[in-house]
Amino acid sequence: MAAGVAVLALALSACGEKKESVTSSVGAQSMTLMLDWFPNADHVGIYQAIANGDFEKAGLDVHIQVPSDPALPLKQLEAGKTDVAISYEPEVMLARNKGEPLVSVAAIVQVPLTSIVSVGSKHIRTAAQLRGKRVGDAGLAYQHAYLSTILSHAHVPAGSVKEINVGSNLVPAMLSGRVGATLGAYWNYEAIKLQRMHKHPNVIRMDQVGIPTYDELVVVARKSTVVDHPDELRRFVQALGRGYAAVRSDPQAAVDNLVKANPGLDPKFELASVRATLPTFFSSDASKPWGWMSADQWNAFGQWMLDQHLISNPNAVADASTNELLAGQGL
Repeated sequence: MAAGVAVLALALSACGEKKESVTSSVGAQSMTLMLDWFPNADHVGIYQAIANGDFEKAGLDVHIQVPSDPALPLKQLEAGKTDVAISYEPEVMLARNKGEPLVSVAAIVQVPLTSIVSVGSKHIRTAAQLRGKRVGDAGLAYQHAYLSTILSHAHVPAGSVKEINVGSNLVPAMLSGRVGATLGAYWNYEAIKLQRMHKHPNVIRMDQVGIPTYDELVVVARKSTVVDHPDELRRFVQALGRGYAAVRSDPQAAVDNLVKANPGLDPKFELASVRATLPTFFSSDASKPWGWMSADQWNAFGQWMLDQHLISNPNAVADASTNELLAGQGL
């Protein structure tokens, strides 16, 4: 896994639907972007945008930061140590519940990647087949709530399933037999890894077993930045959208650029992951711009978090996301 900080000069140009200047007349404006975790297929559009030089065309000098822990990006954002961060819809709600003025400004992956994954030999193809099994997760409160909801939806007694915190060791826990399945593995990452190991994984997706759908990966900014520097964010977000559009046009070239920037990655694995993930980078409604977030979906997922007592403040849900900075949106 990559760790530390990689500083890169990026370049992206805003999507043409917005009638505004996207170039800088007096040098590029510096901006920092912290990833949610180590560089991988989910970030392919960022690195494609770097290769295309589009951020620079948008008048931005973007520096990428790689966290040592996926809990770090929103903390760094809250502290003003990064300008924008990539995180997850549940984490945005949790931060806002604590009073942190954060807002999601674009969705990168527009469906849940989190899944219940098991090796084929365990024969766990439905939630009902979790009865009597050990299920590993990363110990997050909302993962526990996912499992409780899923078991209830499948009419499986919660006491018949043993939940085990395996941290980030999701694949080793499955391969060793420590757990029969994991909740927290991604269908576009761990499941593909198991497939390439000929373990014939079974995948149960969150939004198919009782969990309201949500945006797995989002771009987050401070509310003050949205209010005080909307043009800067707009140029960044729309330029990022061009990067992901370029991935759709040529996934192989995009993966080449991702791996070139991060030599430790496996090109064949990343290409398989990108191809699996590609449709989720874009709204199912072709009339919507890249990054679109459904307010109804955010409200429904937020209500589920309230119902599960993961959050207690309704204001954590209200206006947690905005599409105002996307191409063709806003004033």
